[in-house]
Amino acid sequence: MSKAAVDINNLPYADGDFFAFEQLLSGKEQDRLAEVREFLAREVKPIAVDCWNRGEFPMELIPKLAEIDLVSPVRRQGYSNLFAGILHAEATRADSSIATFMGVHDGLFTGSIEALASKEQQDAWLPDIYSLKKIGAFGLTEPLGGSDVAGGTRTTARREGGSWILNGEKRWIGNATFSDWVVVYARDLADNQVKGFLVDTKAEGYSATKIENKISLRTVQNADITLKDVVVPEFFKLANANSFRDTNKVLKVTRLAVAWQAVGQQLAAFDVARRYAVERHQFGRPLASFQLVQQQLVQILGNAVSSMGMMVRLSQLEDAGQARDEQSALAKAFTTARMRESVAIGRSLLGGNGIVTDYEMAKVFADAEAIYSYEGTHEINTLVTGRAITGISAIV
Repeated sequence: MSKAAVDINNLPYADGDFFAFEQLLSGKEQDRLAEVREFLAREVKPIAVDCWNRGEFPMELIPKLAEIDLVSPVRRQGYSNLFAGILHAEATRADSSIATFMGVHDGLFTGSIEALASKEQQDAWLPDIYSLKKIGAFGLTEPLGGSDVAGGTRTTARREGGSWILNGEKRWIGNATFSDWVVVYARDLADNQVKGFLVDTKAEGYSATKIENKISLRTVQNADITLKDVVVPEFFKLANANSFRDTNKVLKVTRLAVAWQAVGQQLAAFDVARRYAVERHQFGRPLASFQLVQQQLVQILGNAVSSMGMMVRLSQLEDAGQARDEQSALAKAFTTARMRESVAIGRSLLGGNGIVTDYEMAKVFADAEAIYSYEGTHEINTLVTGRAITGISAIV
């Protein structure tokens, strides 16, 4: 295509799906994906940078998210894990903060209820959760517990008559400044096992304080949570959350979702970098006409496509019930490493304009750092994979 023929609003491979992975989706799924893409372009993309700059969550968006009905696409709506993954990548591509909000509410919080609550509990809670009438959060990490939280949970639960008494602190809890409920994982003093509880955020002794001064996912309202003699009725103890092995059933699936986020973040970097390279002129020519710039764009795309290929296969294994923890760990480690490289190339390609959010790339670049670290650090996921292929644990 000649330089003069380039239409900035109709660039080739607009969806970035260079190997046509989306053709693996059913016709119904492809139609649904197109519907969600249109919603994201109309409702999310135009406000994303401004919300990020202000560090504020657009509460007015929640009813619109409820209307588009994105919660629990696999368990409730019957879509494939592949569709759910591509959907999550697309949400991240539009805005990683809104994707993280949905990942917390849908993946971590709703996933805990779907996987670990009894049928009676699910019947009581899920309708309001699915409709976003009740917003959820997920309380696992702590001020002194991150990668070692499996064996180092300090938040405690004590059985007292027909209730449980929770004490402790949680940190980095997304959605927690405005959520209605939070699933809190606490160590039972009676048997030393980690158990799950649905906590009403209006309960006496519960408080959440927003974490300020973030450089990543600024729209997400992360909080420090304090639980001081919070009373939780027996019915609100998750029936099937009785050890960290149970908790890990949720984390395995959400780790897969975060790896899909890494795909979406790379596609976002590709979108911004390619558009800039075509629009921006230097030395009387579009940046895209220089060989080194094309090499950079191809590197970003190659990273995204290789990451997507891994995630497509892993989602197929998940659909077949064959995905393993170590496969999710490798996927999260690999895709986020490629993401980090991709957003750095994109930021560099924009030069000085890459460090201001006016051109969006600075936001894409900064948000990648949070995705790189949460749902298991790169190092821990690497060691989980290493343990699987050697039979030897190097974590401790």
